[in-house]
Amino acid sequence: MNAPLKSFEFRREREASWRELENLIGIAEKKGLKSLPAEQLLRLPSLYRAALSSLSVARSISLDQNVVGYLESLCARAYFQVYGARSNFFESVGQFFAVSFPAAVRSAFWPIIIAGFWMTLGLTIGFLLVQASPDWYYSFVPADLAGDRTPASSTESLRRTLFDGADTAERLYVFATFLFTHNSKVALMAFALGFALGVPTILLMFYNGLILGAFLALFDGHGLLGDLGGWLSVHGTTEILAIILCGGGGLVLARAIIFPDQNSRLDSLARRGRAAGTLAVGAVMMLLVAGLLEGFVRQLVTDTAVRYTIGGLMLAFWLTYFTFSGRGRSDGDD
Repeated sequence: MNAPLKSFEFRREREASWRELENLIGIAEKKGLKSLPAEQLLRLPSLYRAALSSLSVARSISLDQNVVGYLESLCARAYFQVYGARSNFFESVGQFFAVSFPAAVRSAFWPIIIAGFWMTLGLTIGFLLVQASPDWYYSFVPADLAGDRTPASSTESLRRTLFDGADTAERLYVFATFLFTHNSKVALMAFALGFALGVPTILLMFYNGLILGAFLALFDGHGLLGDLGGWLSVHGTTEILAIILCGGGGLVLARAIIFPDQNSRLDSLARRGRAAGTLAVGAVMMLLVAGLLEGFVRQLVTDTAVRYTIGGLMLAFWLTYFTFSGRGRSDGDD
């Protein structure tokens, strides 16, 4: 008689909180957590923890298996309400772009500035070296990226690369796909190399700056720098910014390893790695936009002034978006 009595007393003392938890879970499962009043939402975690404690005790003293089974089911249902997904796919995507991504950019402001500095330094050095000696161009720019744009090209042939649009939809599609794939590889490599204390990330930023500077010097030597600027601005204000963001994400990882916070390096890396990963995912989406602009809009719009306008509007959009979107709702720490 002792075991049944113990089970009865155990259940009598705690059943009210179990029933309260079960009622809240039933409402949440039918109507969603948002349907619960604020005071009931605050009660849910504490009731869940109390039920877990009851389950632990019930198992340790071998109570009635019906009680144990009931508590196991109750705790499992409560877990998914307390810790499970609270939004559908589209709400999660909306939350990412409206709040998480711009907040991650703001929290990584200085790493992004540092990544941009190294790319700008590379651009300046590449420009000056190629301007002084065009042979440097071949050292900086890979053949698959250079294509027909080399120091041996005539002014007219270089001009054609800026203003001759693609003439078929298939060529537009292939060009956009190639550019998106190439730039995504560069950006994600800059992010991933942050685990190597950030040095390879800085070198990659610097090298990509050298490539861009070499292109600018090549076209400047033929009096086409202004036209090249328009050609680049259509997609470049999105593409270059995305690559810099990935570089900044890599430096966030490096900082977590080199300068961990009060927790261990592993904990610091896990915490800051989430924000860095958000940067990388958002930057890849930006590169998709840049690939479409580069493969379609830039090839179809041949007026330099219009190209500059499109590029300027894209830059204004990104700066406004990163500065104001989701501010005050989910800004992370740096």
